[in-house]
Amino acid sequence: MLEIFLKTLPFFGIIGLGYGSGRVGFFTAEATAYLTKFVFYFALSAMLFGFAANLSFAEVIDWPFVGAYLWATTCVYLLVTMVALYRQVGLEEAAFEAQCAVVGNVGFLGIPMLVLLLGEAAIGPVMLVLACDLIVFGSLIVILITGARDGRMSVRIFGTVGLGLLKNPMIVSIVLGLIWSATDLPIPGPMADFLTILGAAATPGALFAIGASLAGKSAERVFVAGWLSFCKLVLHPLAVALVVIFVIPVDPYAAGVMIAAAALPVAGNVYILAQHYGVAPTRVSASILISTAASIVTVSLVIAWIENLGG
Repeated sequence: MLEIFLKTLPFFGIIGLGYGSGRVGFFTAEATAYLTKFVFYFALSAMLFGFAANLSFAEVIDWPFVGAYLWATTCVYLLVTMVALYRQVGLEEAAFEAQCAVVGNVGFLGIPMLVLLLGEAAIGPVMLVLACDLIVFGSLIVILITGARDGRMSVRIFGTVGLGLLKNPMIVSIVLGLIWSATDLPIPGPMADFLTILGAAATPGALFAIGASLAGKSAERVFVAGWLSFCKLVLHPLAVALVVIFVIPVDPYAAGVMIAAAALPVAGNVYILAQHYGVAPTRVSASILISTAASIVTVSLVIAWIENLGG
């Protein structure tokens, strides 16, 4: 456990550095926004394209893996939604609470950290979790919010969802990388160097941006945010573990990566959506802050547990 904690500490140390820089005003909200944009559209995209271009489609797509992850995640999603509705919050707020409980920071935190801790073989499973989060649950929140506001489902909603996916650089870079891989063409030396240099900026840039963005978030609505953080850090990985052990068998290594990915804190893009739609941004903000702080311990515990199971 201590060894795992020490390995994760540098990642959270960079997050802490970004948080401190944001709190003292050295790194402003505008600077954080531009850094996030650079990481999101350029550095992380280069990293994901490079990863995907060196994988075959068969290495990435694993339907039992997808089924197990979606089954477990949907169970947690429905549980949190029912609890929210029982508290008599609106459907829109319930949808965002459920989103907090199941969508983790896989892109900015999970990919660099889990690949380092669990090995390069983790690349495919982690990207598959990321794709499920973006395509399935990223689309679901848009459909629910738009449908609730329009009072009905329409073709326009699915057009909005499709356009959003096409504009997401993480999805685009993974797809383009897999297409390149399918051609069996080697990546030219200068292009490979370009991707390596640019992609290398993704890990420190993303971690620093996470911390700097947390500096502007509040910890109001602590009780609800604490519940959502518990769901994300504990219930979500537990549900995934139960499904892969008892319901849908998955390759043990891939199952371990899936559990670790499910244990990641709430993703920052949930707050961006909450702010965009004007639905519970303070609650989402607090959930991101609390879950990220607590994950310093919980992620280490989950990874140590996974390694004990495998070993």
